[in-house]
Amino acid sequence: MQYRSLGRTGIQVTPYALGAMMLGSFGNPDRQEGVRIIHRALDAGINFVDTADRYGDSEEVVGEAIAGRRDEVVLATKFWGPVDDDINHRGASRRWIMQAVERSLRNLRTDHIDLYQLHRPDPDTDIEETLSALTDLVRQGKVRAIGSSSMRGSEIVEAQWASERRGFERFRTEQPNYSILDREIEREILPVAQRYGMGTLVYSPLAGGALTGKYRAGAANDNFRAGTGMRHFRDERRLAAIEQLLALADEVGIPLTHLAMAFTIAHPGVTSAIAGPRTMEQLEDTLAGMEVSLTDDILDRIDAIVPPGESIGAMDMVYRGPEVADAGLRRRPVGERAAA
Repeated sequence: MQYRSLGRTGIQVTPYALGAMMLGSFGNPDRQEGVRIIHRALDAGINFVDTADRYGDSEEVVGEAIAGRRDEVVLATKFWGPVDDDINHRGASRRWIMQAVERSLRNLRTDHIDLYQLHRPDPDTDIEETLSALTDLVRQGKVRAIGSSSMRGSEIVEAQWASERRGFERFRTEQPNYSILDREIEREILPVAQRYGMGTLVYSPLAGGALTGKYRAGAANDNFRAGTGMRHFRDERRLAAIEQLLALADEVGIPLTHLAMAFTIAHPGVTSAIAGPRTMEQLEDTLAGMEVSLTDDILDRIDAIVPPGESIGAMDMVYRGPEVADAGLRRRPVGERAAA
């Protein structure tokens, strides 16, 4: 097994990380199978496990699985999303962070978290408020390093500057969406993260399941795509690219799932790619592709299908900031829209 440095933390992690979102009520409710999946990943050499407090009972499944093996695991979790109906049990305020970390520590059955991540930027909370609270957790020994997720380049820079200006702990990692079909982070996010010495653990390397070959252009799953809120399953350009990638994978003799995972970790700015299996079969498929290394010729041919820095039918879950989501922030009042 190879290892990569998690940014400049000195922590060594495997190029494949195990994402536990689907282990538990969000995906596979058989908690004992979830435990077995985690044990199998650890036995195969993966040492990096990522979850979040909002993933149902995933943290509890992880906590049960790593009991007695805690020192083998670089343990990452996230806060920000709602965990119940209380309006203050979410976000990035000091008030919630101090409660959220205790909740995660109990669920994970541990006294420290190796990487504690802000799951999404919180426009309602000053970034200095968030960094101040996270700094206290590091100094208390409850957290070893802190990270962010789905931040835009300007937000990463702002957070780094705030840490330098105020003497706070700085975000050591970023967790963005990245796959063959979703390459926008190559333009700015990855270069900025590299500039600041941040590790990058990318999520959804299989593009939300699109790169498993399950969803095909003109296939019988049209009814599923039509009924889902995820537009990327209905984007014909995306489906056409998948067909080209399936043809390439078949030609070079590499399963599409292995091709997709190997593509993400080939970028020098990527530390680890998060594989999120729901079943043991899915994990075994991931493990079978760990030794796949893509040649320059294969990477060039992927570039010809999806150009570097481009995305085709980007996934709906990608954070794009309130400036895009809120029409009121991108439209002047009606009376101010004319030039004269």
